[in-house]
Amino acid sequence: MRRDEIADLAAFVVVAEERSFTKAAARLGMAQSALSQIVRRIEGRLGLRLLSRTTRSVAPTDAGERLIATLGPMLHDLDSAIASLGELRDRPSGTIRLTTVEHAAKTIIVPAMKRLLPDNPDITVEMTIDYGLADVVADRYDAGVRLGGEIAKDMIAVRIGPDIPMAIVGSPDYFRTRTVPASPAQLIDHRAINLRLPTSGTLNGWRLMRGGREARVRIDGPLILNTIDLILDAALDGHGLAYLPLDQVQGHLDEGRLVRVLGNPTPDLPGYHLYYPHRRHASSAFTLLVETLRFRE
Repeated sequence: MRRDEIADLAAFVVVAEERSFTKAAARLGMAQSALSQIVRRIEGRLGLRLLSRTTRSVAPTDAGERLIATLGPMLHDLDSAIASLGELRDRPSGTIRLTTVEHAAKTIIVPAMKRLLPDNPDITVEMTIDYGLADVVADRYDAGVRLGGEIAKDMIAVRIGPDIPMAIVGSPDYFRTRTVPASPAQLIDHRAINLRLPTSGTLNGWRLMRGGREARVRIDGPLILNTIDLILDAALDGHGLAYLPLDQVQGHLDEGRLVRVLGNPTPDLPGYHLYYPHRRHASSAFTLLVETLRFRE
């Protein structure tokens, strides 16, 4: 395969990832018209339509999806091999792309950057907040961060945080017209502020202990949101009960803006783990990030 054909295929993958010629052109630093020509050239060469185009969106066809599934990992390995050459330089360098949830970003990753970035000015860390179970290979992330127990078996997993105490909370305004629940069974009489999980499309079940066993409980409510910051704001505004990490609500509990209910019926969530595929060529920057985030009791 000629070098120009390899370059064309790499450009096609970027269009498929961005699902937009405009965004892909900006990412690649080239004209949108030139990028459209490249995709048409590939489709003509293969005799297959790889992208479905409308006035508002671009999406891979079945043939396009099959090509991406093959090319994505190969291009990621190539990027990693090139990035690993940074080990030959005096300082680690390069961009590390992470997919994470906001709680892990706020409590673990961003604080860790104070230890990593000041002494390593050639490293850039890009974080995308996403509650879905991202495919780090297909989506071309270097690594992801999720709770223990949510990570595919074929990934390398490194624990980066302790187990996470949870709390069920509501505002004093909410309880002015409602009785504080005395048992988990009484939660059915209350309204919840729920978190939508994008991967499954379901609502996040609250983990409670019943009869010595853990159970997932779902409670109806007036609001369904997709970030815990919004859920916390809604709880403070009195819209219902919220199931949130204790460290995110402790200050509000101390100041009386929230009330914790049911004592401690919620088991701790398993701590966050950094997960990534096995790499033959891990860059020195990525290795340094892993060691910076690694949880040490």
